[in-house]
Amino acid sequence: MPDDASDRSLVLAHTVVARPPLVPELSLRLVTEACPLWRATEADLEKLGLPEPFWAFAWPGGQALARHVIDHPELARARRVLDFGSGCAVEAIAAARAGAACVLAADIDPLACEAASLNAALNGVALETTCRDLVGLDEGWDLVLVGDMFYEAALAERLADWLSRLAARGATVLVGDPNRGFFDAARAERLAEYDAPADVDVAGRYRRATAVFRILR
Repeated sequence: MPDDASDRSLVLAHTVVARPPLVPELSLRLVTEACPLWRATEADLEKLGLPEPFWAFAWPGGQALARHVIDHPELARARRVLDFGSGCAVEAIAAARAGAACVLAADIDPLACEAASLNAALNGVALETTCRDLVGLDEGWDLVLVGDMFYEAALAERLADWLSRLAARGATVLVGDPNRGFFDAARAERLAEYDAPADVDVAGRYRRATAVFRILR
């Protein structure tokens, strides 16, 4: 596994600074059409020693959550925040900007954790990162943000039970989902809907209706 310096070098080498269309007040290191990685095949990624770079895009659910938190800063202000499956950490950075007491960006990919740290610095905010799998744990978070994670049945089931338990003990649990097909909206309250950029659409030319939900207690 690459060390932290190698991870940092990989992120810096393969991304450029861009502003996600739904939250243009934030700057993130992303893969855009100007980057060679945009056209990389699986074989190219293997040569580079890179897994799929999910951390290199601001996905629609993440952007919708970030927009919602920035527009409603009271959700995060003075609270302990977890951004689960953080990727580029757009939600975590939005929470930090909103005045969160502390923010943890969690992603099992070490490159995502490095991208989160670089993006936080780019936006002048502080956050912590972890590569631990936190599913099933409860470390007392007040606000849990989960963007674009309900993309397969087994994972969705695992997440739904865990997030319901967090909500039941009093955490505010928000999910950003562009109708990926595995989120059970019956267990949640729809708070807002956004016209978010479609997957990997850095320029915002194509849009995808994306909802923000609160998991019911």
